[in-house]
Amino acid sequence: MRGQMLWFNEAKDYGFIMTDDGERLAVTGNGFAKGEKPEGRCAHKVVTFEVDDSGSERQAQNVAFEPDVVARRARMRSGGRGIRN
Repeated sequence: MRGQMLWFNEAKDYGFIMTDDGERLAVTGNGFAKGEKPEGRCAHKVVTFEVDDSGSERQAQNVAFEPDVVARRARMRSGGRGIRN
């Protein structure tokens, strides 16, 4: 599944993810894929994860951050006309 991090508190080792379907899931520090545990601000970052239904509440497991995609800027094309004054 996909979603966005709402927040993660490093001191409490706990946070929440909003799924693309609008469901709010809890995530603990152990729920992140190896090396993916957030440090610092992580709100609105896109994540992929699996849902664990085994406990009393649904939680996100195997959470991994998707790479940030930077929008490309459009190139200016002169069309061979040069600069006008």
